[in-house]
Amino acid sequence: MTDENKSETEAETQDFEEIIEELEKELTQKNEEIEKLQEDLEKQASETQEYISLSQRLQADFENFKKITDKRNNDLVKFANENLIKEFLDCYEDFGRALETENDEDLRNGIELIYNKFSDVLAKEGVSEIPAKGEKFDLNRHEALMVQDSPDVENGYIIEELMKGYMYKDKVLKYSKVIVCKK
Repeated sequence: MTDENKSETEAETQDFEEIIEELEKELTQKNEEIEKLQEDLEKQASETQEYISLSQRLQADFENFKKITDKRNNDLVKFANENLIKEFLDCYEDFGRALETENDEDLRNGIELIYNKFSDVLAKEGVSEIPAKGEKFDLNRHEALMVQDSPDVENGYIIEELMKGYMYKDKVLKYSKVIVCKK
């Protein structure tokens, strides 16, 4: 081989070595980037697993909360009238004592006492009678069973209450059954 060929070969070899060296540097950089990306991926996978675990715990907590709330609501509905029933038990016992009396006057007094107790319990719970006789007929509170002409009563007013009506707070429990004047 000639000197010229030799120097060209050496120059080409040197060029190849430089190219190889640059490629090796790039390969090292790429490997480092891959390692960093793998670390990031592992970190993200770990965080994702933590979030999944947290989500599962929250779901279980929510299900437990829902069961407890459902049970509490069922108990509230089941025992909602407990205090009212306790108060009516006193009236019930008074009826028993009134029935044991032998004197008609004592029986009447006992029944009046019981009636007043019932009235007090109902008023305390928010139950009130719907005024009827002499009132203007109100379709939202009264039920007309009959209509009559009456010289003493204005048209559209109630002549007579046949059955009492009751409100519970703002709601009609039982409509008053009435006779209305119609001229």
